[in-house]
Amino acid sequence: MMQRRLFSTFRALQHENPLGLPRSGTPPSFRSRRSLPEKRKIRDVKKIIAVSSAKGGVGKSTISDQTMELEHPIDRFTLVNLALAFARRGFRTGILDTDIFGPSIPTLLNLSGEPRLDDKNCLIPLTNYGLKSMSMGYLLPQPEPNPSSPSTIPMDTTPISWRGLMVTKAMHQLLHSVSWGPLDVLFLDLPPGTGDVQLTIGQEVIVDGAVIVTTPQDIALRDAVRGFGMFQRMEVPVLGMVRNMAFFACPQCGHQTRIFSHGDQHHDHDHAKDWGVVAECKRLGVEFLGDIPLDAKVCEDADRGVPTVVSEESQDRSVRRQAFLDVAEKVAHKIGLEW
Repeated sequence: MMQRRLFSTFRALQHENPLGLPRSGTPPSFRSRRSLPEKRKIRDVKKIIAVSSAKGGVGKSTISDQTMELEHPIDRFTLVNLALAFARRGFRTGILDTDIFGPSIPTLLNLSGEPRLDDKNCLIPLTNYGLKSMSMGYLLPQPEPNPSSPSTIPMDTTPISWRGLMVTKAMHQLLHSVSWGPLDVLFLDLPPGTGDVQLTIGQEVIVDGAVIVTTPQDIALRDAVRGFGMFQRMEVPVLGMVRNMAFFACPQCGHQTRIFSHGDQHHDHDHAKDWGVVAECKRLGVEFLGDIPLDAKVCEDADRGVPTVVSEESQDRSVRRQAFLDVAEKVAHKIGLEW
């Protein structure tokens, strides 16, 4: 079924006069070039928020998760937890994993299996923890279970090796062929970089705002600023920046240790105030949305598919969970939702 959805057979080329050259002395007539598609809302979705880092490895998906390992795009952790904060607050929330080549949302939400189709031939999202989700990861062939260990789900080894045209087509269908039902907010989990996926979204969808996730290091902040420039060109308002891995909170006493330099610890104290994530937010005119702590338990939560906002829901004094909730509240106010 998915092959029929994601691939189409081109009509046989007409080899008689394929360039439309004139058969008489009259000048040839050429078709006008197709204009860019008109931006539109996703059906039944009130607000659309893009979450991006412009690079991998900063924990965007956790703030939607944090870091399965430090080389994992931990910006995804942020996204999942941010979306779950909205869902747990009672908002009808969805998350669209637009990373065609490295989908990770199924793992973070502990979901698998192929989505069903509704009567309009649209994909029906999979749901866990009250959060609807759609990802290319659901559409890939599922790995066969290991007979010697049936309880262990083997890792997926299916590669996606597509050129830009196929990526654009797949992205178009994920944007417009998913039956979300009524949603208050849909989060778009953007892949690293500024390539085909970002351009397709910018051309086809009205995005209400973007959240940029970075880490304290200068090299990550530079890429985050480039991401800000990308959203400016896409005419998408940037709601603010989130600083992931900002500090380590002692699980016993709660004392915060800032492992990475933040600007306030810069070697040149005379220029410290002009450096770092907070200072860059002021320079760009965007709000600093908050800090997310660095904690090994975030990795454990992600590995078992139970993100922090859910796993620590019963803990009143969870520093990590409260950090995600505080960021989510600011984002909600930015897009006009009453928290």
